[in-house]
Amino acid sequence: ADILAASFGNASFTPSSIVEIDGQNATDFLLDWSQYGSLQDRDALWNNLFYIPAQVSLGSSGTGTGTFSGSGRGRYVYPGAATTFTFANGSTVTNQNFARVLANFGNITSGADIYKEYFAVPTDAYAKALSLATSTTSSATSSATNGSSSATSSATTTSTPAPGYPSPVVRQSNNLNSGYFLDQPGFEDVAVLAVPSFVGSGDVEVEFQNVNSELIAAALAANKTKLIIDVSANGGGTILQGYDLFKQLFPSILPYGATRFRAHEAFDILGQEYSAIAANYTRSLNQSDDILDIESSAWNYRTDADINYEPFTSWPEKYGPHEFGNDSFTSIIRWNLSDVLTPLNSGGIYVSGYLNRSNITVQPFAAENIVVVYDGYCASTCTIFSELMRQQAGVKTIALGGRPNYDEIQAVGGVKGTNDFPWSYILSAAEEAFVYANSTHQEELNSTALGDYSQLPLYRSSSGPVVNSRDGIREGDETGTPLQFVYEPSDCRIFYTPAMVVDQSAVWRTVADTVWGQSDACVAGSNAFYGNKTKRDASMTRVHGVRRDIDIEQAYKGLDVHTEEGIVLGGDSIMLP
Repeated sequence: ADILAASFGNASFTPSSIVEIDGQNATDFLLDWSQYGSLQDRDALWNNLFYIPAQVSLGSSGTGTGTFSGSGRGRYVYPGAATTFTFANGSTVTNQNFARVLANFGNITSGADIYKEYFAVPTDAYAKALSLATSTTSSATSSATNGSSSATSSATTTSTPAPGYPSPVVRQSNNLNSGYFLDQPGFEDVAVLAVPSFVGSGDVEVEFQNVNSELIAAALAANKTKLIIDVSANGGGTILQGYDLFKQLFPSILPYGATRFRAHEAFDILGQEYSAIAANYTRSLNQSDDILDIESSAWNYRTDADINYEPFTSWPEKYGPHEFGNDSFTSIIRWNLSDVLTPLNSGGIYVSGYLNRSNITVQPFAAENIVVVYDGYCASTCTIFSELMRQQAGVKTIALGGRPNYDEIQAVGGVKGTNDFPWSYILSAAEEAFVYANSTHQEELNSTALGDYSQLPLYRSSSGPVVNSRDGIREGDETGTPLQFVYEPSDCRIFYTPAMVVDQSAVWRTVADTVWGQSDACVAGSNAFYGNKTKRDASMTRVHGVRRDIDIEQAYKGLDVHTEEGIVLGGDSIMLP
């Protein structure tokens, strides 16, 4: 609010730095508080403390106004009755802290009531996979992906854009992605694709894909030659949406995207069972939902391709196992993007360049005319997209913000696992093996690791528990090191300015200036862009202010966005805020 007031000349104060929070050095306090976040990188955790327009654009499914103000995982932390700020000018401000009560405590009058309502485990929670599979309440109906449903709505530009964003050329109705032109002097050839999510909730997969296609088409029609892809706030989503956007930009490159699972008894048995069941059916969409779940599953060896992008010929070939250190893993697995069952693993879309989208063959922008911008939150599917863009297409990256120093920082700060399996899906997969077995074979399966699976972990967990089930492995890496453990600094680091907090286009103008213009906002790693300059003074940094046409009322509404407890994010590679 203070930045908005100062930006538009409405401030009645002289800004003064915060030097202490609750009596502790402000930087040290915030570094400690940042550890409550969900990210694996310290600079990304720092960024996630604060208000970022891209998170606000996602509404309740983002981390809201930052963990320090009680959004994201900050909503689980009790900060005390009040917070006191001490400023450099010697003044202090104390704010009371308030809880937002989302649950109904009308019937809670004692600790025993709390236990009964929220912690007591029903008797049927101990029921194991065999009894669940043979009962009338089998849970073997869920899927690891977004199912076969697809959206029929088209991209829209009619509803109100997110606070702090300019008027879009095209926009997904929930702000999951949107496109813009930078029409200010000096930026006439620049288009922007903002992608704060790769979907993962609701029937909007087709709409999301269409927004990307329509922005690219509109940019080419308007003679835009440069593209900024802003993945700020992107915690992941549907895996194949990441592949699709990459293929829309680089249709001639075959995505590598190597993955692997941990090899163990239950995984092996499921692979044997699913592959045997699938052998009895034609691989087509003209099957029952239950059979389609089995046919399209990673436990069917006919799903996916091997390291050379060739079909697996048997389950043992796909399973392995292969030893790395003291651990066992499956063979390298790659997505078969021409699989007729692709819609079952993509929420309903086909990946561009394949099947009914095989007409997409022209690369719209040169790699050197594309830059990807990060705020560190990039995770899951976003990391898959980032890996393809950086390692295969050679696109450069810019990371924003970070801790108060001048060091290089990573672009990707979230989890780099390439597939999440919900606990409920794992249980239903185990049940499915029993469903298709005769009584004799059911008893055999019950004596294996599959027989130990039950609903108890689901009752004992928080909402929406998932397992990071697949490693991402870089092409040519003989060590088999998961990307989760590979440090990757960005090509350039840019500090946030006050204008960027309330106007996302200030980020884009600064990036465009740095990559293709006459300014350099990089505080680390700027050598990556020297070759892109026609006229350059490397010592000059131009500071871009707030757009004068920004909607003030809409911007103030963005200060009251919180992460909702009940949010359900169903993507197959997504990180909960």
